[in-house]
Order: sequence, then C-alpha cells, then structure tokens
Amino acid sequence: MRVREIPVLLLKRLRTRRKRSGMDPTPNRTPADRPQRTPTLWESLLPLVAIALLMGVGYGIYQLPGEVLLIAASAVAGVIAWRLGYSYREIETGIIESMMKAMPAMLIVIIVGALIGSWIAAGTIPWLIYYGLQLIAPHYFLLTACVVCSIVSLVTGTSWGTVGTVGVAFMGIAHGLQIPLEQAAGAIVAGAYFGDKISPFSDTTNLAPVAAKSNLFDHIRHLLWTTLPAWVLGLVVYLILGLAIPRSSTASLEQMGLILTTIENHFHFHWLVFLPLVITLYAAVRKRPVIPFMLLSVLVAVLLALFVQGAALQPAVASVLSGHSATTGQPMVDRLLNRGGMLEMMDITLLALCAFAFGGIIRRAGMLDVLLDRLLRVARTTGALITATVFSCFTVALLTGSSFLSILIPGELFAPAYRTRNLAAKNLSRTTEDSGTVVMPLIPWSIAGVFMAGTLGVPTLAYAKWAIMCYTGFLFALLYGFTGIGIAPRIRDDETIAGS
Repeated sequence: MRVREIPVLLLKRLRTRRKRSGMDPTPNRTPADRPQRTPTLWESLLPLVAIALLMGVGYGIYQLPGEVLLIAASAVAGVIAWRLGYSYREIETGIIESMMKAMPAMLIVIIVGALIGSWIAAGTIPWLIYYGLQLIAPHYFLLTACVVCSIVSLVTGTSWGTVGTVGVAFMGIAHGLQIPLEQAAGAIVAGAYFGDKISPFSDTTNLAPVAAKSNLFDHIRHLLWTTLPAWVLGLVVYLILGLAIPRSSTASLEQMGLILTTIENHFHFHWLVFLPLVITLYAAVRKRPVIPFMLLSVLVAVLLALFVQGAALQPAVASVLSGHSATTGQPMVDRLLNRGGMLEMMDITLLALCAFAFGGIIRRAGMLDVLLDRLLRVARTTGALITATVFSCFTVALLTGSSFLSILIPGELFAPAYRTRNLAAKNLSRTTEDSGTVVMPLIPWSIAGVFMAGTLGVPTLAYAKWAIMCYTGFLFALLYGFTGIGIAPRIRDDETIAGS
C-alpha cells in the first residue's frame, strides 16, 4: 500500500464508524425524507382557482391552447405539493398513476378515430346519412336525434359508443339539413347520457351503487325521479327550437337532392356496409370486450372499402390513420365526409392526459381530501347533505376530469353520513350520477368533454348549453333534498339487497 493512500483509507473507515454510530453529520437523506403536512383549505383551493381562471379566461375567452393551460395549472398544483413536503418523485408518481388509470379510455378514444374514418370509407356512415336525410324532417331533427341516441345508449350502455356511431351520422344529417351544429351536438350528447345513465349495462351506472353500497336496480329506479324530468324538459326545448326554425333556413329540396345524389354516386349501398355497426352494437349489448370488437369492426370496414366500395389499398388503409379523404366535387359533401382517423384523436388524447396529470397531483398531495372533508362538515340537514354531495362531485369532476373518480370519491366519503341520517344509500348513488356522470361532457378539459367535442366536431362550450338533460338533473336532486320529495329512508342494514 502506498503511503499517500493511508489517509484516504483512514477517512473511509472513520466515515463508516460514524454512520454505524449515528454520528455522521451528513447522512444520505432522500427527497422522500422531507416532512409532509396536510394542506390547509386555502392551499387546497388554489389549484381549483388556478384551473378555473386559466380555463375560463384563457380557453373560454382568448381561445388559448387548453393543453398549455392545463400544464400551467399542474405547475401551480405541483408547487403547492412541493411546499407541503412532497418530492418531485412523489408528484411524478401521482401523475403517472393518474395517467395509467386513463389509458384504457385513451385507447378507446384513439380507436374511435380509426372507426369513424374506416366506416366512412366503407360506406357505413354515408349509408346512415343518406337514408337519415330522407326520413328525418328538419323541424323534428333535434327531438329525433335525442330520442334515438337515448334508445341506442340505453340498449348498449355506452354514451361514447352511441356518439361515435349514431351521433356521427346525426351530425352528418345536421350538416345536410342546415341545423345549427351546436344544437345538434347538444341533443346528441344529452340523449347519449340519458341512456347511459339509466342503462344496467353502463359502467358508471354499475359503479355508483357499488361506491354508495346500494342495489343496482333500486338505484336505476330511483334515478328516474331526477332523470326523466330533466330529459323531458330537454325534449320540450328541442321541439320548440325545431318548430321555430324558419322554412327558409332549412335545406332546400334542390340542395338536399344534390347532397343525396353526390353521396349515391360515390358509394355503393350494399347491405354488407351495415356490418361494422352491427359488430359494435353486438359487443356493447353482449358486454364483450370493447377494444377487440372495435378493432374487428375497423378491419371489416377496411375490407368493405376494398371489396364493396372498390377503394384502392392505400386510401382504404390510410382512412384508419388519417381519416377518409373524399373528392366528390361538392365542397359541402367533402367537408361532411373528410373526417376520422387516429391522428384526429391525438389532440384529444394529449388534452386528456394533461388533465389527468393535474388531477394526479392534487389527489396525491391530499388537497382533494381536504376540500371534500370541508364540504361534509357543513351538511347538517338532508338538503345540505345533498347539496354538499352535489358540490363535492362538481369539485372532483372539475379537478380530475374523471367520471369514475367523481362517483367513487364522493360516494365513499358521504356513505357514512347518509347512513347516520337514516337515508337510503340509493339517494347517494343517484346524486353522484346526477352531478358526476352526466356533467362530465360539459367540462372542456374532461376526458368526456374532449371526446365529445372531437368526435362531433363542435367545441364543448358551444354545445354545452344545449345538452339540457346533463345540467338540469342535479337541480331536481337539490329540489328534492330540500322538499323531501323522492327522498327514500333507509329500511335495512344491507342495502345491496333488492327492494332497499
């Protein structure tokens, strides 16, 4: 051993002894060793205020990119989380966990883009538009669109599937009939969520009674107290809007004939073009895995584009990625049919991932728990309890953009309070759906909002006011809470039994 190496060796031994005895003045502290504390109410409110200002002013008024605004709101939430003692690694973990939960929905969003493009190339959507233009009167279009989407969604249990298939066809018909697109999109979304909300096949309809510990079919029957009046109110508005359309503003017979002729000349209508829709509806009704059957539907549509429509291989396959490219010679028809593709859904996917990043931070840092706990403290009467439930669902929906979290978190939080006040659990499950599930498509940065806007081609804030059922159901819930109408008492301990 060299002489100059001896001091180094002694220093290493000295450091080892100090570490073993706990005397080391510079221990290896990790970021996770920072003390963490519970956020105050004001600290918990700051991210909510930030996202409200950024999205309300930046997105709503100045039309700034929503992705950038959500990243800015996430940065605000991240700084607050860091001040609370959370390391960057822990904040990153919260973001990743939130995004991982969103991945199944993101895959569906992307595949819906492929589905729309391939269905147009196959002639499925043009077939629906062609016959829809001939069967639906302009003055009853909104009413018809809402009712048909309600029935399809009720049978299939999927609002997204309804909007991505029947809804897209109705938007095409609205183009042809010169119906205001924001009104058409609002009626379609309202109908799709009405059926989804009360369908026993719907995931959120099954999730709400699980979170509140009520029975599924009791929950569905109890939902009718708030859902039916809100839906009927919307139908009345759609009927009035339709009857108020001046005759001169509807599509002329000449223009209608031009659209029909153009579609008929560029597509071959064979009964086989209906197969992609049948495959998708079958999977929904039979509760089969959604993604494999959607991919099967896309494959069948591409084959139909090749062998029924006579398309070349390259454009038929490209419709899956970049959407259908129509060159009919009629600009109106081209705008109607140049849609779809997975690339069209990338903006939607990015926006949703940014929203889930924000939700992951505020949930990881405990800010969401503080807000919900404070709401629970002020609920001293039945009306106040239901009001607190409504606003807690709103809070979770606005902060996370997730319909599942807007049901699960308030459901688990408020279940003991409803039991303590001798209120049936189905009151809670109903309220979480009234103020959680159906408001999601009205929030521009929620995954549902970006999906509906991207699929229908209408901004969320443009169609939101016309999706009447989606924002009037919770008003009936509040009315019943303060009047006692439609409020069920708890009659047994185990409320998962039918008839509770």
